[in-house]
Amino acid sequence: MGRVLVMVVSLVCYAAFFASFVYLVGWVGGFDFMPTHIDKGLEAPMITAVLINIGLIALFGIQHSVMARPGFKAAWTKVIPAASERSIYCLITAVVLGAMFHFWAPIEGSLWSVQNETARMVIWGLFWLGWGILFISTWLLNHFELFGLQQAWHNLTGKEAADPAMRTPLFYKLVRHPIYTGFFIAFWATPDMTYSHLLGAVGFTVYIMIGISYEERDLLDVFGEQYAEYRKRVGAFLPGIGKVS
Repeated sequence: MGRVLVMVVSLVCYAAFFASFVYLVGWVGGFDFMPTHIDKGLEAPMITAVLINIGLIALFGIQHSVMARPGFKAAWTKVIPAASERSIYCLITAVVLGAMFHFWAPIEGSLWSVQNETARMVIWGLFWLGWGILFISTWLLNHFELFGLQQAWHNLTGKEAADPAMRTPLFYKLVRHPIYTGFFIAFWATPDMTYSHLLGAVGFTVYIMIGISYEERDLLDVFGEQYAEYRKRVGAFLPGIGKVS
């Protein structure tokens, strides 16, 4: 694959992922103007809906975690250019999210519904805070590398990537995985916790805990004792919780 084509593919993949991310915000928020959202989608009996939705969360978790593992990357980059690996990962993530948006089957019923307007505003504030933490966290280390653009640019210009260096800016001083922190807050901060939303929140929280365990193995392999010491001082995705002695 030519260098220019790799760059073009990277830009297309980034655009697809960014679009899916924006849709995800509205989907989790359950906004009425959305074509589908966590409480609006395919109709199915409750048991069927639960099984479908768990399957969709599992599909996201498997794709997101397996494709990020070094062993998979080593095999995958024998098929595609190494400079495209992260971009293709983001594209497939967008496809999986698209499947979730389309096939999610809402479940009737509600666990809580906050009626006080001030309380609702506070909860919505937390919802947007979660997404803000997530988005800002992608920039704190390297947004363009995280989504594959930097790799394609280095490939295009012939520039060598710098060796990985461990840094802990801003949110990373409080939690080891602030991107997951943002997801956690955004999923749980809702004034109207329907059973459909509850399943999504619980499912993605389970995914977060599993995903962290796999990611930390890779980070220990890369940064060794430096990361081990970091785990002793800083919580996983909630401040002070999940320290590893």
